[in-house]
Formats: sequence, structure tokens, C-alpha cells
Amino acid sequence: MKHTSFFVLSAAVLGIALSSCKKYLEIENPSTISEKQVFETVNNTNSAVIGVYAMLIGDNGYGSRIATLFPQSADDFKTSGDYNPADRRGISTYGASADNSDLPNPFLQLFRGIERANLCIKYIPQSTPYNSGSATEKAAMRRSLGEALTLRAQFYYEAIRNWGDLPAQFVPAEDLPDLNLPKTDQDSLYNHLLADLAQAEDMVPWRSESGSSDLATRVTKAYTKGLRARIALARGGYKLNGTTHTMQRTSDYKNYYQIALQECKEIMDHPEQHDLNPVYENIFKSLHTSTRTDPTHEMIFEVGAYGSNAATDSKLGYYNGLRHNTSSRFGGGGGGINAIPTYFYEFDSIGDVRRDVTINFFEIDASSKKIANTAAAMTDGKFRRSWTAIGGTSQNLAVNWPILRFADVHLMYAESDNEVNGSPSATAKNALDKVRRRAFVGNETRMAPIPSDYNGFFNAIVQERLLEFGGEGIRKYDLIRWNMLASKITETRAKLTDFMNGAGRYANVPLYIYTKPADYNVLPTAQEMATMDLYGGPVSKVLFEPGLGSNTAPAGYTVKAWRNAVNQDYITGDLKGFARYFEANKKEVFPIPSSVLLANNKLTQNFGY
Repeated sequence: MKHTSFFVLSAAVLGIALSSCKKYLEIENPSTISEKQVFETVNNTNSAVIGVYAMLIGDNGYGSRIATLFPQSADDFKTSGDYNPADRRGISTYGASADNSDLPNPFLQLFRGIERANLCIKYIPQSTPYNSGSATEKAAMRRSLGEALTLRAQFYYEAIRNWGDLPAQFVPAEDLPDLNLPKTDQDSLYNHLLADLAQAEDMVPWRSESGSSDLATRVTKAYTKGLRARIALARGGYKLNGTTHTMQRTSDYKNYYQIALQECKEIMDHPEQHDLNPVYENIFKSLHTSTRTDPTHEMIFEVGAYGSNAATDSKLGYYNGLRHNTSSRFGGGGGGINAIPTYFYEFDSIGDVRRDVTINFFEIDASSKKIANTAAAMTDGKFRRSWTAIGGTSQNLAVNWPILRFADVHLMYAESDNEVNGSPSATAKNALDKVRRRAFVGNETRMAPIPSDYNGFFNAIVQERLLEFGGEGIRKYDLIRWNMLASKITETRAKLTDFMNGAGRYANVPLYIYTKPADYNVLPTAQEMATMDLYGGPVSKVLFEPGLGSNTAPAGYTVKAWRNAVNQDYITGDLKGFARYFEANKKEVFPIPSSVLLANNKLTQNFGY
């Protein structure tokens, strides 16, 4: 079982961490020992901190909803199916109601994580081993405190970027005179988290010093610094102001870009800890198996999954990812997230290896063979049931969720440098170049020149982050902090219209393609794509030429709609329309769940809901 040594919890010790809570600020009920007693030994403290980690995973964490539903839709992926304000499809179309069934439990789980972290943050500094233990005990307790501070920041960051202004709960619920807390401005919350992380990064070790058996699933110094950089960019970026109901950023925004710049530099100054994986695809294969294919430790932090259950495992690769027919030898799964057809054409047609890793052009049929999709049915490719060893009918595939990669550190550095200095330095340009060269390995001559001016370089960063992080739950939040979500939704609709009409850059895109099933050998994606059976030649030719234009396939082939898969209903329809219910200066955040408002009479609903 993957990652079990890290996530096994001791019920005897973790009364404070295992009790469920029905209200988001309800005190978690201890079992046979008091909270303070738990932290009187290093081992019990470690178990309590593991209880904090446990709130990252499961159906209501990064094992499903937060990872796969909340980040949709941007200009990369969307949820499959027709609009319903009460379920996952309402989230993807920006039409979720306050009674949406997929919002309350993730909200509650994030605040359970905050509450568990608060208990650790309160009691660790009061404990005997923290204050008067041996040097080894003090170091272990400081590490646990640093982990708790970092995890609390992660939970809060996730909650803020989805709901905006929220209650400031930085002490355990038992210490609050009133559990009904009003909203606090998100800038104030971010400032608190930035201060916490500045403290925490001195407490947690670098990866090579951590002694963990699975280094990517436990907080290290690079993750704490990287999270601080990410939160600094959110603080310095645009946010939906709860009072003015407009997207704004504060006048001192460059101060926060400076924080991000420094934190990223300090990570980059330690290449012995983390570096780019030379094989892009292998980063994501590492999430699927205990056999790591990430020797350079590009994955700085990922959420571990195990146990074949809804609480500690994930449905990654089952709900989302490569579609597998139920009758295939791998078992069924995938298909819940679909690529926007125009996203496929954002990548270089030949040189960029990321396209076919990020977007599944094919699916697995009942005979366990690969066959091409329609343009509207392509899926997110970084999660694949067939990359795991779990077959049958299981929905839990022990696939981890990526939180932070070293490539992100490079691109955050490059963006911050450009913003602080007004144009990119040589180091910033090199950081972008390294990420791009990994993507164009063997085809470097097809790379576009790196701009030297502020606007050109910023636009290059915007595009590179689209190509690098597709399907990793990052793009929508990037667009929000840049105040570009509204414009990119409008731009994507225009591109989809051109795609539908075969206009502009899509003039040579075929209406239909013709395919046969081909052997699927679970080889590297480039090899699988090379053996696709398409009428007319390889993907690099067929999808960039008009083709036959007929909805009747040649003998022996099956017709698949390509351009013809996109119609007006796909673009603007009430049920299928892309981001159909988005409204600028309103829908950048979700509605606060009705059940939460009922539990806290001092909370108010977000504007526009």
C-alpha cells in the first residue's frame, strides 16, 4: 500500500484529530486524553500532525472534489455533462447555487483541517519536549509546528481562493467565546498566512534532511517557501473585493511579488533538493505508483492517497483522466473532465511533448484497445487508470494529487522578476527557457524567442503556464489573480466559434476524422500516439489538414466528429454552453453553502448569489 506509513493514524492518540464535526467551527471532541497531553511526547505529536494531513485527501479534499471540480472551467478543461446548479456541472459553468451538493463538504473539510492545525499550533509550544526536551526532541517538535503552520496555510489558501472573504479562525474553537465569526477581508487573511509561513520555513527541513520515506507527501522547506510564494502572488494579484464587488489589487502589490521572487530564488539556489524531471510524462506517472519516476524530485509536494475508501483515498483516474471502458482489462473510469477542443491547438503541432501527456486524444475501448475521441470528448491526460495496478471495479486508485512542482517555482520566479523590475532579467528568461526546453526536447528550433519587454514576457508567462500546468487545478486561479478570467472566457468562446466555422487559425482543421482501434501497450504517450490508426496518416498531419470532410468513414474505419463536434449549443447553450453562467465581478468565487450560513448567523452570502 502506497504512503501508508505516513497516513496510518492511532485512534488512541488522535481523539482530537479523528472526531467528525458537523459545523465548520465546532470543537473536535477528545477521547480519553486531553489535547495538552497528546503533545507531551514527540510520537503522539507526530500522530496529531498526521491527523492534519488527513484532511487534505478523500472525496471532499484533493482526492476528488477540490482537485477535479473546483478548478473548472478555464481555457483548458471543463466538466462533462449538462448544466445543473445543484451539482458538479453547475460549478464548471459558473452557475452553482448555494444549495449545490458538491460545495458544503469540501468547505467543512477545509475548516476541519484548519481546526486540527490550530490545536497543534496552540499546544506544541506549550509542551515539555518543545521547551525543555533534548535537542532531537526540540527539533522534532519544531518540525511538527512548522508542518502544522504550513498545512493551515494550505487549507486557508484553498478556501480563500474559492470563497473569498472568510472568518479568521487562528485559534482552536475551544478558545473562541463565540463560534459565529464574521468575514475577514482576504488580504488580512493572506497577510497572516504569509507571516505564519515565514516562521514555519525556519522549522521544517529541506528534502534531503527530512528522513521521510516518501519525501513528496510531507512538508519540507521547499514546499513551505513555494506555498509562501504562491500565496504572495495571490495577495499581490487581483481579488474580488467583498465591499466594492470589483476585481482589485492593492497599491503595494509589488511588495508581494518581491516576497515571491525571494522565496523562489531560495528554492532555486538549492538544485540538489529539486530540479526539473527530464521526462515530463514521468512526473505524473509517479503519482500513480510506489515506483517513483521522479529522480530529480520535481514534485515538491503532493497529497498522498491510500486505503480504498472515500476518506483516505482518491478517485483521481476514476472520475477524471483517460476514459477506460468498463469491460476493458483495466476496469472502467475516466471521462469526467473534458478538454476544451481549442486547447489542443495551443500547443505546437509537433514539438511540444506536453500536449499528448496533458490531453488524451484517445480512449480505451471494451477490447482494451485505443481509439481516437471526438474533439469534444478528449480528457485530461495526467491521470490514467491504466498507469495504476488497480483493476476491477474499484473507484479508489491510490493516485496522488500534485500540489507544487519545481517547474512552478521557475515560472513564479520569472513572473515575479518581470513584475518587480519592469522587464525580465537574464535569470528570469533562463527560468522560462528551462521549462520550455524540457517541453521541446529534440525540437528546440521550434521554440519561440523569449521576449525582453515587460508585456511580451508577461504574455509569454501566461501562455507557458497554460501549457505546463493543464489539468493540475492551477489555470483558473492564475487567470483570477491576473484579472483575466473574464477576458479569457470571452476569448475562448471566440476561438470555439472560429473552430466551429473552420475560420482563422482553424481553417485547415478537419470536420471529421476516421479511426480504427489499435493496440494499447501502456507505453510512453509519444509511442502510443505514433501507433494510432488514423485514415490519412499521423496525428500531426490528420488534425491539421481538411481531410475528406465526409461523415461517412472509409471502409474499415469509424468516423469521429472533430470540428463538427463543436456547435453553437456547445458554445452558448443553456445546458452545454462553455462557462455559460459566468459573470465578471461575481462568479470569481463560489456561493457560501446554505448549510454553513445556517450554522453561522454572522456570515453573509457572497455578492451575486
